[in-house]
Amino acid sequence: MLTVYYDGKCGLCAREIAFFQKRKASNPIRWNDVARAPETLADSGLSQAEALMFMRVADNKGQIHGGVDAFILLWGQFRGWRLLARLLQLPLLHPLASRLYRLFAKLRFRAYPHCRLAAEQAGTTAQILAEKG
Repeated sequence: MLTVYYDGKCGLCAREIAFFQKRKASNPIRWNDVARAPETLADSGLSQAEALMFMRVADNKGQIHGGVDAFILLWGQFRGWRLLARLLQLPLLHPLASRLYRLFAKLRFRAYPHCRLAAEQAGTTAQILAEKG
């Protein structure tokens, strides 16, 4: 079973997750909105701020993947999306997609007050913004 940690207060994030929740995955998926239910992070080793910065997915072994690698795992569970997941793993596309996603995620994180507040409460704003999800 995959566990997806996402920011349910982000309109774009919430729409994407809702899209996938309506589809049949090849394996069960647990959906954790870390903005509204930070307690779902208790066994993950992630802070709320870390989970808000980049989407995270825990695989069936409990290993946590972030950023583009999280999307690759998630998309790989859905028919019609597996090809995109495979393409993002290509040597030239993966680093480019990772850089673009990190840029987008950091801009999004700075724009949302609930993200900044979570980082300030944890005292990790600079660390979170420097992270390479």
